[in-house]
Amino acid sequence: MRRSATAFKGLLRPNAHPRRNANFKQIPSALSTLASASASMHVNVNTNACSLTLKGNRILQSQSQSQCKLFSTEADARAQARDEHLQDPEAGDNVLEEVQPTRMRLRDVPISEVLKAKHTLRWVEPVIPKDATVRTSIQTCIENGLSGMMVVDTNVPPESSKAQTQTLDRGGKVVGMITSRDLLRIINAGFKDEESDSNIFERKIGDYMTPITQVIYARPEETIGMCRSIMAKLSVKCLPILSHGRVEGLVTARDMSNYGLDAAERGGKKHYLESVSERVGLSSNTSMAEPPAYLRAHLALQQKPLFMNVAMWELPHPFKSAEGCGGNRRDFGPNEVAEDLNLSEDSHFITRVKLADETEGKEKRDVIYAGVADGVGSWREYGVDPRDFSRSLMRECKNILREAATKGCKKVEKGDEKFRRQVAPAEVMAQAFERTKADNIIGSSTACVAMFDGLRHQLHFSNLGDSGIIVLRHIDATVAGTLKRNAKKSKAERQSDLRIAFVSQQQLRSFNHPYQLGWTGEELNGEDTSFKNAAQSCTTSIHIRRGDIIIMATDGLFDNVELDDIASIALDWEEKNGFIRDGDIVAREKRWEAGTSMTMQSADVVAGLAEALVQRARENSLDKNTDSPFAILAKENDIMWSGGMPDDCTVIAMHVVGQPSSLVD
Repeated sequence: MRRSATAFKGLLRPNAHPRRNANFKQIPSALSTLASASASMHVNVNTNACSLTLKGNRILQSQSQSQCKLFSTEADARAQARDEHLQDPEAGDNVLEEVQPTRMRLRDVPISEVLKAKHTLRWVEPVIPKDATVRTSIQTCIENGLSGMMVVDTNVPPESSKAQTQTLDRGGKVVGMITSRDLLRIINAGFKDEESDSNIFERKIGDYMTPITQVIYARPEETIGMCRSIMAKLSVKCLPILSHGRVEGLVTARDMSNYGLDAAERGGKKHYLESVSERVGLSSNTSMAEPPAYLRAHLALQQKPLFMNVAMWELPHPFKSAEGCGGNRRDFGPNEVAEDLNLSEDSHFITRVKLADETEGKEKRDVIYAGVADGVGSWREYGVDPRDFSRSLMRECKNILREAATKGCKKVEKGDEKFRRQVAPAEVMAQAFERTKADNIIGSSTACVAMFDGLRHQLHFSNLGDSGIIVLRHIDATVAGTLKRNAKKSKAERQSDLRIAFVSQQQLRSFNHPYQLGWTGEELNGEDTSFKNAAQSCTTSIHIRRGDIIIMATDGLFDNVELDDIASIALDWEEKNGFIRDGDIVAREKRWEAGTSMTMQSADVVAGLAEALVQRARENSLDKNTDSPFAILAKENDIMWSGGMPDDCTVIAMHVVGQPSSLVD
C-alpha cells in the first residue's frame, strides 16, 4: 500500500526552539502511525530535536535534523535529489507535504528573462536618431508604447567587434538615452523660455539626451530585485540591458510587473470580476480628501516664502604646510596640526543676489547661491598648485551671478550664454568652468553648486564628484510611515525625530577617485578620463520645509563623520540654542503659528553648527582607532585602512527660517 504524504500533514509540526520538547513527545505516536501505514515504506521523520529513518517498524538511522521528509522506497533517488523542495525555507512551520517543484521568486528572476518575455510578445526596437526632433520622438514613444529610447548617431559606425558592427550598422553608434519624462522637461523648459510651440517641438533631442557616459544600465544576469532597487534609488525610469557592449533592450518597472502575471491573469471574465468590476468608475460626488492633520501646519506655512541663514567653516588638511602635504604625522613632523586656511585646497562661495522671478515679471527678489569645490591634490606632483583651479571656479561662479543680477538677461562679458531670469546651478558651474579654461588655469576639482528658491520652497543643486548635500528634518514618528521611523531605538530612548531626509548622489570613477571638472591645457577626448563637464553633473531639486537644516560640504566631512553623527551634532546645536526643546515638534509649530521667530538668533549661531561639524571631522581624521566612513568603504573595496582620513574640510551650514535676515552679502 502507498499512502500519499498529505495523509500525514499536521502529524508533526516542528517549530521554533521553545517547542522542541513538545515536538519530541509526539515522535512515539508518529512512529506508530507511520509504521502501521505500510511495512514497505521508507520514511524520514525529522523534528528540531532529532531525525529517525524507518523501514517498516525498524529504526534504521537517527540523527539531528530540522526538517520533515517523506518518500517511498521506489522513488528514493528522485526524492533525495528534490528534498530541498519539500518545504518553503521561509515558512514558519515545517510540515509533511507532497513534493512540489519550487517556483523561483519574482525578485530572483534574471532580468534577461524579463527582456526575453517582452520581446516574445512584441519586438519594437527602442532606437531614435540623434537629430530627431521632439515632435518625432513623442510620436515614436506613443505609437510604439515606449517609455525610453536609445539615441544613436547614424553617421558614426560603432567602434566594436565585427559581429557587433554587423548587428548595429543599421542603427549607428549609441550616444545617449532619452525618456518620455525628458521630453516633458524639454517642453516645460520651452514654455519657461516663452518659445513658440513650433520652436519647442523642432528642438533636436541630441541636445537634451542623457549622454552615454551617464546612462545607468543593468547586466543580463542581474535579478529583478536588484534592478528594481537600482531604479528606485536612482529614480531611473528605464534600464538598458547591456551585454558584451550591446544594448539588448530596455526594461521598465511595468515590464517587471507584467512578467509575474500570466495572460489569463490580465484578461478574461474571471480577471474582470476579481480585479476590475469593484474598482472601476468614480461617483459624480467624488472629491479630494482634506490633507492629514499632521500636514496642515506645513501646508499653511507653504503659503509664505522661506528664508535661509547660512554660514561656512573650514580647516585645512592637518598635515599640510607651505612646503607640501604629509600623508601622516610622521611625514608632517613634530609641529602642531595645520590651521592656516590659506593652505586649504577647498574653496567655496556664498552670495545673495537679486534676480527677476520667472512668474513675477520684472520684479526682483533675493536668491541665495552657495558652492564648494575640492581641488585635486595630486596636481602637486606635476608642479601645479591645486588651489588655483578650485578657487578660480568658485570665484567665477560668484562673478557670473553678480553679473546676471546686474544685467538681467543680457549676455555676460566672458561668455556668450544667454541667462534666464534665474540661473540654474548647472549653468553657473558650466560658465565658471569655461571662464577658468579661458584663463588657462591648469588643475581639476570636484564641485557642488546650489540655489535656494524660498518662494517655491525648493533647493536646486548640481553636484560633480564626492562633495555633496544632506538635508536634516524633524519627522514625527507618530505619524510617519514605518520606514521613516528610527527602528534602532525605541520611542522612549529617542531624544528627537531628526532624520536624514535627503543625501545627494556622488559620482566616482572608482574608490577615492571622484569625477571632476578639469583642464590640462588641451581638450581630452575619449571616455577613459576622470574629467566630466557640468552637463554630466547630478542635478536635482529638493522640496524643503521651515526648520530644515541643510549641510553642503566637501568629502573631508563625509569621509570622517557618519551621517547619523552629523544629525546628532545638528540636534545638539538646535537644543543648545532653543530652536527645539525635548524634541517637541508640535510646540515648535505652535510657536511659528504665533509668529514668534528666532531668525536673528539663527543668523548669529549658524556658524557654530558649521564649526562643530568641521571640528568633529578634524578629530575623527586624526583618530587611528575609529572606523570612519572612509575606512569602512576602503575595507569593502579590499583596501586596508584604519582610522580617519586626514583632508581639507569645508562645511556650509544652512538653516531654513520663516523671516529674513541680512547675514549673506
